[in-house]
Amino acid sequence: MRVFEPGLCSVTFRSLPPQAVIDLAAANGIRAIEWGADIHVPPGDLANASDVAERTAQAGLTVSSYGSYIFAPDYSREDLTAVLETAKALGTGHIRIWPGHRKRPSTDYSSAERRTATAALAEIASRAQDYGMSIGLEYHPNSLTDTLPSALQLAQDLDAPNLFFYWQPAPGLPLEKALAEISALGSRICHLHVFAWLTDANRLPLAERADYWRACIEALPENGWTKSAYAMLEFVKDDDANQFAEDAVVLRRILQAS
Repeated sequence: MRVFEPGLCSVTFRSLPPQAVIDLAAANGIRAIEWGADIHVPPGDLANASDVAERTAQAGLTVSSYGSYIFAPDYSREDLTAVLETAKALGTGHIRIWPGHRKRPSTDYSSAERRTATAALAEIASRAQDYGMSIGLEYHPNSLTDTLPSALQLAQDLDAPNLFFYWQPAPGLPLEKALAEISALGSRICHLHVFAWLTDANRLPLAERADYWRACIEALPENGWTKSAYAMLEFVKDDDANQFAEDAVVLRRILQAS
């Protein structure tokens, strides 16, 4: 079983400025923040990234990762350079990457299209290695990790030592299927995105899925990920700060008991 620390994805509070996100995290026992590239830390704005990094450190928190919106293969070399440089300024050695075209299910790919996407991911991993960084592939519906067989094919085709996978359950995924995914992919999992969603994407308090998440975390094996691992809250019911505070308490209890 692996040890995870509590984290937060900044996209949970897109409407708040970085300092407010930091203050919420620090007040609720969070250890690290994954800063999103869409709002809080746009790629290429190195002065802002450095400022957010400094503010995060001053609050006693770590930057777990940079949540980029690079969709492989839909990016330019300049796009990737901007993301790598921004991650460097942010003070993190790990970047989230989206496998495949935006909002496209894995079943829609031809063999040639899949090879193109896989080659793009290999290039990203290689360039990240040049920066001494690792990458984690988002595990998400409508991507090349939207089914376990597709994700395992990527894991087989991409053996770069700095390429890992995030994990999160598809909304409403039964526990037995979640555990099967973890068993099959666990050796390549870096961080977790933690939430409580129904199949229709309605959100619940995390307390209503505490046993589910405890079982998932207890099932995760030790692996080649040598950095700190984080279970990061991502989205809360009604985007409410009080709900986040409650969920953070639940998350810490889950992690302490696991």
